[in-house]
Amino acid sequence: MLKTFSYCNPTKLYFGDDSMKYLSRELPKYGKNVLLIYGGGSIKKNGIYDEVVNILKENGKDIAEVSGVMPNPTLNKLYEGIEIARKHDTDLILAVGGGSVCDYSKAVSVSINCENDPWQEYYLDFKEPTCKIVPVGCILTMVGTGSEMNAGAVITNTDTKMKIGHVFRSEEIMPKFSILNPKYTLTLPHYQMVAGIYDIFNHICEQYFSGTDDNTSDYISEGLMRSVIHSSRIANKDPQNYEARSNIMWTATWALNTLIAKGKTTDWMVHMLGQAVGAHTNATHGMTLAAVSLPYYRYIMPYGLEKFKRFAVSVWNVDPSGKSDEQIANEGLETMADWMKELGLVMNISELGVTKEMIPSLADSTLIMKGGYKVLDREDIIKIFNECL
Repeated sequence: MLKTFSYCNPTKLYFGDDSMKYLSRELPKYGKNVLLIYGGGSIKKNGIYDEVVNILKENGKDIAEVSGVMPNPTLNKLYEGIEIARKHDTDLILAVGGGSVCDYSKAVSVSINCENDPWQEYYLDFKEPTCKIVPVGCILTMVGTGSEMNAGAVITNTDTKMKIGHVFRSEEIMPKFSILNPKYTLTLPHYQMVAGIYDIFNHICEQYFSGTDDNTSDYISEGLMRSVIHSSRIANKDPQNYEARSNIMWTATWALNTLIAKGKTTDWMVHMLGQAVGAHTNATHGMTLAAVSLPYYRYIMPYGLEKFKRFAVSVWNVDPSGKSDEQIANEGLETMADWMKELGLVMNISELGVTKEMIPSLADSTLIMKGGYKVLDREDIIKIFNECL
């Protein structure tokens, strides 16, 4: 650990199949006006909505709602939420859903009292909030993003075809509490389950594939990746396996609560490539990552060969005997590809609706990050997207 850093994560987690009972412990800490935010309505079908509303009413809360938060929350939806939150004089935002709902809720929280346009302020200029931030609590119903324990918020501008995430610096923006009940995830369709699993895995990869020093964070990452692989195979065959799904949920949180990024640079180019695809196609986030990952990793592997070799041996159990470093690293990526196919992940962007003619526009929508083994330019990005077809 060669870098100097500080670490604090103030989010309180309640985990387990009876964790909802702790909501009544948290609610008295906040004012009377609660803004309940959720997605497409599945929580009304499975009973979670009624359970939450009853607890809110028992605690004397006045409730306003923002419903219909989409998998890739849009800027127009953000403006709608800000308006409702202001009218309700919101004291607490309660997000009930997956990562998109949690992301969206944090974006609303920093925008309610912002005097400027939040898109310009937070997503183009990447400024930090100077206004009062409304606290957020999360009740998680699907896993993948880790948004329940970090300060990130991704918003899509459908007009400009830009999907941008801002990981805010202030600990105040992290959820004050998050309730994680693995049972809430058991009704997810298989497609959404495996997309979330790959999102978890790639979050770890984005932080792992950087740096050349001997870093404890990388050892933690390897353990988390092995856990995801093991539990994903069980859940893929038996989606109702509570133990596997609970392990996946817990790993998702630790994959992106900033712990394994400490002491490191980080990459995030797979996310930038995937988010460009998502902005153009509205495809499921985890599937956009799966579709661009392997071409990207094959492209940068020569620049970070030692880490890709370590990845092959430590994560995928590749036998290095009698093989060159490049052969070992390639075998690791091929083993990873086999696992992805086993889960049923999307392996190319064509399947998500991307055509060759769209690639220049995709490249224009791709933000370039500088933390990985190679800093890409536009020509590199176009080459990678062509390989992704």
